[in-house]
Amino acid sequence: MSDIVAGVRAGNPPQARTVQGTVRGAVERGVAVFRGIPYAAAPVGARRFRAPEPPEPWEGVRETVAFGPTAPKRPYTPPLDRLLPDPEVAGDEWLNLNVWTPSTGAGGLPVLVWIHGGSLLHGSSAVPVYDGSAFARDGVVLVSVNYRLGVEGFGLFPDAPANRGLLDQLAALEWVRDNIAAFGGDPDRVTVAGESAGAVSIAALLATERSAGLFRRAVLQSGAPAALTPDAARGTTELIAKRLGVPATAAALAAVDPEALLTAQTGVTSGGNPLTGRNSFQLVVDGELLTRDPAEALRTGAAAGVGLLMGTNTEEYRLWFVPGGLTERISRLKLRLALLKFRVPNATARVYRANRPDATPGEILGALATDLLLRVPLNRLADARAGAPASTYVYEFGWPSPVQRLGACHALELGFVFDTLAHPDTMALTGPDAPQELADAMHRAWVDFATTGDPGWPSWDASRPVRFFGPDAPALVLAPRDDELQGWEPYRKQP
Repeated sequence: MSDIVAGVRAGNPPQARTVQGTVRGAVERGVAVFRGIPYAAAPVGARRFRAPEPPEPWEGVRETVAFGPTAPKRPYTPPLDRLLPDPEVAGDEWLNLNVWTPSTGAGGLPVLVWIHGGSLLHGSSAVPVYDGSAFARDGVVLVSVNYRLGVEGFGLFPDAPANRGLLDQLAALEWVRDNIAAFGGDPDRVTVAGESAGAVSIAALLATERSAGLFRRAVLQSGAPAALTPDAARGTTELIAKRLGVPATAAALAAVDPEALLTAQTGVTSGGNPLTGRNSFQLVVDGELLTRDPAEALRTGAAAGVGLLMGTNTEEYRLWFVPGGLTERISRLKLRLALLKFRVPNATARVYRANRPDATPGEILGALATDLLLRVPLNRLADARAGAPASTYVYEFGWPSPVQRLGACHALELGFVFDTLAHPDTMALTGPDAPQELADAMHRAWVDFATTGDPGWPSWDASRPVRFFGPDAPALVLAPRDDELQGWEPYRKQP
């Protein structure tokens, strides 16, 4: 039995004892909730741009009802800001997490640790779509994590450790290992899950030796393994430093006013998107935490004993192409130039066009980009793991949103996974009439995977089974759109 039940039975708010001290949460909709628990010391002052350090212990009881501070960031630029609400909470203790757990005080429960997306520039655990109540309702302890973003977490300096945001995530997982039993969770039954940049982060965690034993299973939603070499990664940091007129060092940027640093960061990273490209922050193969490219590491056996659930949305590109009108601005000429730039074989492009006879050039380019950056690398990873000790499961989310012709776009599945369709922030993407039965099915699959390692359909093998969620009832599809997949390396048949 966890620490929580005694206080709840007595009519008091739930409390739990962590290594650093006792925390007091609240019971909401029958679920015990603890928000803003520090898992590392505030990364400011002398700790800025350093690896995370343990938080100071406290005496007495710490109130953990409200969300903790969010990492420094700016809102998404219009029109995405209306589709992706991104709360900001002031304060310095950015390295905090939240716990939702059944108020029954049951112990030994499975745990799902959520790592948010946002291109390593946006997002936080306070985003309402990520409310963990439904997971706790269904017997899974949900932990959501904040980590450093942008130049604070991923700027590359000669005088500071690389991948600081990833080090934050590891520190949060170590906190879970050491403390989650007090909240009813089993530290040996941890699943780590994330979407977009969160999924990219998890792929890197899978490739690191330091993550061994911290989780048993992983979920990658709309994010594929990726990292840059130091030479390729340092450009964004150098451009920010140039705008500020200071050297590209941690010592120099630490002396810059935080608002000025955010302004320079926004100026350098604006103007593109994850599909069309831009100056951005990426994970780095630094030779210490990440000793090699995560994609290569995972394809050659790293984390072969960790169960894996992963997939994409059918029309990922629509979130980035449609709201700003990019789809309409792509002409036939621009499509041809893009095909040359990305070295897309003519035969491959012809298959995509034939399968979409009414599609515009922008829609064809979006479909190609979605597969090139997400579906192909995830399929390749699934193929490489077909004989691994732990099973791999693949899904595709295809329910089309009626909002602004977004279709089955990037991030749309989140409200279904978390069963938060009723929240207004979720409706910004889904509209008010998203099918609850589809959320029931998708949420149940994630609960089952965290609980048993089996989401409810066959694991990956030579037949390539994919669970397709929506627009009709969930169905198993074998090798969907395989004619398109065969046009890409490494699947293209050689003459």
